Amino acid sequence: MSKNIILVLLLLLAAGCSSTASYPPPMDPSRTVSEQLCTNPIKDDGGNLLCHKVTEAERRAKIAEQERLARERKEAAERAARERAERLAREEAARKRRAAEQARLAAERRRLAAEAARRAQEEHDRQMKALAEARARQLAEAAAAREAAARECRRHEQELNDGRAMLAKFVAKYGKDEEFKEIAGQITTFLNKPRKAKPCPPA
Repeated sequence: MSKNIILVLLLLLAAGCSSTASYPPPMDPSRTVSEQLCTNPIKDDGGNLLCHKVTEAERRAKIAEQERLARERKEAAERAARERAERLAREEAARKRRAAEQARLAAERRRLAAEAARRAQEEHDRQMKALAEARARQLAEAAAAREAAARECRRHEQELNDGRAMLAKFVAKYGKDEEFKEIAGQITTFLNKPRKAKPCPPA
């Protein structure tokens, strides 16, 4: 009896399903088609859902594409690293060139400064030597002039002494002569006057 009840219920259920069964409406052609993988969570973006199952070939292609992208990223990273290393090497080389050039210019400036100082010292020494030589010439000329003046003074003094001696000799020799008595007296008076002669300067 229980089997009959179960059969009746199954028939009634089948009749109800056949009477209420309906099919989904067709896709709206005005909406976009949202193709998504069936194995992934569905994203409702407002489009007609088109479920897509990934095949083995697509999976392998996707893996290959991911590997290719990974290789490209790795190669790009390596290329960027090489370019950065090359750029740093160029910058370091340029820095070293600038440092070397600066060192060369500094050495050249020091050399020029030393050369200028040497020439200035040589010019100073030359001027000092010229001044010393001029001073020596002046001193020598002054000494020669003093010596010449002293010689001239002594010569003149000797002439005066010689003249007075001649006058004294004349008086002694001719003073008693009547003809020369008057002049002899004048000469004697002259010789007896104190002399005001200046002493000669030292040589």
